[in-house]
Amino acid sequence: VEPGTLIGGLLGQHAARAGLPAGLPVRAVASHDTASAFAAAPVEVGSTPALLSSGTWSLLGAELDAPVLDDRARAYDLTNERGVDGTTRLLKNVMGLWLVQECRRAWAEAGDELSYADLQRLAAGVGDDVPLFDPDHDAFLAPGDMPARVTAACERTGQRLDPAPAVVVRSILTSLACKYRLVLERLERATGRTFDCVHVVGGGSRNGLLCRLTADILGRPVVTGPVEATALGNVLVQARAAGDLSSRSDLQTVARASAGAEWHEPRAAEADDATYQRFLALTGLGVEPAAPTPA
Repeated sequence: VEPGTLIGGLLGQHAARAGLPAGLPVRAVASHDTASAFAAAPVEVGSTPALLSSGTWSLLGAELDAPVLDDRARAYDLTNERGVDGTTRLLKNVMGLWLVQECRRAWAEAGDELSYADLQRLAAGVGDDVPLFDPDHDAFLAPGDMPARVTAACERTGQRLDPAPAVVVRSILTSLACKYRLVLERLERATGRTFDCVHVVGGGSRNGLLCRLTADILGRPVVTGPVEATALGNVLVQARAAGDLSSRSDLQTVARASAGAEWHEPRAAEADDATYQRFLALTGLGVEPAAPTPA
């Protein structure tokens, strides 16, 4: 079912419960939530952006005219998903701010109550030479003592992690930014595109430090917002279906006007290769993966 398709009218019992008129048009939207979030990215005309839906988890990808189904995409574990107007979202699921959320919970249980703003401010004062690790390790998936798990991940590669929250959070955010670069480079190889910027949508766009580190390590601009991208994308698709907007370009124009976007330019002329190469060496992720053998 294409986004914007009229499904039918709102049933009477649901309309009464919601305080809405019976028969109100019900339309399909871009689904699931990542499709709606990508639809709300305030993309500039003429740009070639990658899109990052950032929150508890990260979904980094791009909108294409057709799926990519070759061995390289399989080797990189890339996913093809349907989007608005018959597009394909080629993307990779990556760990997100779940690590920080679980660390904050563990510290609070130990009596150290810190807000996300506190953690971001403290981590901003830490240097770049923090321990690095692969944030997508299976050890980080379940809830639990995340500071201990991050410490153990660093120790496995001979690194000592200072237990101070500022250092732990800086280590997490820098490792995430490095993983984003790895995935972005693989997306470029899989698509033959060169992405000139990264649009970050969702709750993670409010983490200015992560966005700045991502810009520095990628060596390209990061554009943030909207925060409520899924909700905005949902509304935009419905507005077009109702005739209030006429084209995908209209959707992007409204998204740009609504997003309150911020630009994070890389602080140096070149990408932070030293940090990234250290990440690759520590994690072993610099080796090109082989495509899985079909069952």
